[in-house]
Amino acid sequence: MNTTPIKAFGTYSANEPLQEMTINRREVQAHDVEIELLYCGICHSDLHQIKDDFGGTMFPIVPGHEIVGRVTAVGNHVKNFKVGDLAAVGCIVDSCGHCEYCEEGIEQFCDEGVTYSFNSPDKVSGGHTFGGFSKTYVCNEKYVLQMPAFENLAAAAPLLCAGITVYSPLKHWQAGPGKKVGILGIGGLGHLAIKIAKAMGAEVVVFTTSPAKVADAIRLGADEAVLSTDSEQMAKYSRKLHFIIDTVSAKHDVNTYLNLLRHDGSVVLVGLPPEMLEVHAFNVVMGRRSFSGSNIGGITETQEMLDFCFEHNITAESEIITIQEVNKAFERLEKGDVKYRFVIDLASL
Repeated sequence: MNTTPIKAFGTYSANEPLQEMTINRREVQAHDVEIELLYCGICHSDLHQIKDDFGGTMFPIVPGHEIVGRVTAVGNHVKNFKVGDLAAVGCIVDSCGHCEYCEEGIEQFCDEGVTYSFNSPDKVSGGHTFGGFSKTYVCNEKYVLQMPAFENLAAAAPLLCAGITVYSPLKHWQAGPGKKVGILGIGGLGHLAIKIAKAMGAEVVVFTTSPAKVADAIRLGADEAVLSTDSEQMAKYSRKLHFIIDTVSAKHDVNTYLNLLRHDGSVVLVGLPPEMLEVHAFNVVMGRRSFSGSNIGGITETQEMLDFCFEHNITAESEIITIQEVNKAFERLEKGDVKYRFVIDLASL
């Protein structure tokens, strides 16, 4: 297969900083869309992958899966995109297409495993996929999203991962009028969960361990904000919430939050703590409660989320950086020093 060399930013090992490198993108095939990249969000999972925290990282690695750009070429059989269109690529760039999950539009659960936008075996070109810290991206149009013309296009990039990660469970557990929804943690995921849940019509209660973030939760649109280290405040919410979106990616006691649920409520984990979490039997048996999880969303639902966020003027609170600042950004991200998402302006690559 013919390929084209392009500039990108990545690393050759877990112990090296990111640096400029040359990678090869496949030339446009019949069903492909080529996108000149404008912006790419930085996700905490990018940090885990370049550090090989989960194991299995394929080096060299070019991270980035919150990808926004403009179409520069299309294959002969492409129907839904033309040169000049805004387009986006999220986490998924391929799946088997024929299992029950793919047929239901929940490709993220594909029986044969999805191809992610970076650090996945590349079934088309061979080798492995390279992400959005690069000049261009080539993808089958089935997995390319129509990007609405957000006024702040850069700040919309994090919707491609953080946005769908919280939108999908909020929709599945039916956030809306008459529902009291808890959001645990205010970071890249949690701050968007507040905005989206409010736009759905739910009453939103935020739980945080940070006194400084209590006021910020209200600024972001929460109806109430609770310091979770204050037992008196927490006691007021016993058996009050319909469900809770848990965005925390560190070890924490989920039983505390199970006890805040009404009957048939659920704590829904979307964070990825590296350690095992314990669930006490009585906290789920009493009240028929559950501890659940959710993982990104399918392509159709991701498009739905983008359109919803455009309609309600929802974007991420973002700090825009150049690609040359990316190593410093990862250092800050590791320390939690960002409110609430870094986005790379790729013009300087």
